[in-house]
Amino acid sequence: MKFFPAAVSAGSLVLAAALTGCTPVADVDAAADAANPDCASVLVAVPEDLAGSQQRETSSQATAAWGSPSQIILRCGVPVPGPTTDACATVNGIDWVLREEGSLWTATTYGRDPAIEVLFDTNQVASSTVLVELENAVSRIDQTRECLSTKDVELPG
Repeated sequence: MKFFPAAVSAGSLVLAAALTGCTPVADVDAAADAANPDCASVLVAVPEDLAGSQQRETSSQATAAWGSPSQIILRCGVPVPGPTTDACATVNGIDWVLREEGSLWTATTYGRDPAIEVLFDTNQVASSTVLVELENAVSRIDQTRECLSTKDVELPG
């Protein structure tokens, strides 16, 4: 039998149970540079609702998840991508390196340190919606490089 202080009412116990028992914690591995202070400014700015899914609690620092089960996972502090031949798209001023494995996409910020990785299933959420709605949070990390295409550089001839 557990004993609670007299100051704790039955109503507050019900509220505490409701707050902790509704949605299980999403188990997300922290990125190597998750303790980077810039990640904190990003995480406090992520939207509570992303692409129609509610944010839920995660198990690791500098991570976020939306949906139950999780439809979108964000990790701050992943390795910063260097030059790549992977697709790179600019969405609302944010450059993203995109990797597709069927309907599973990984979008990683390009030109920002620390880098942010977003994983999602395009059968569940639209990539354009996810990346547009994260713009305010991601833009808190300064961009130092940008995506280039073959149209942007002079190739040896």
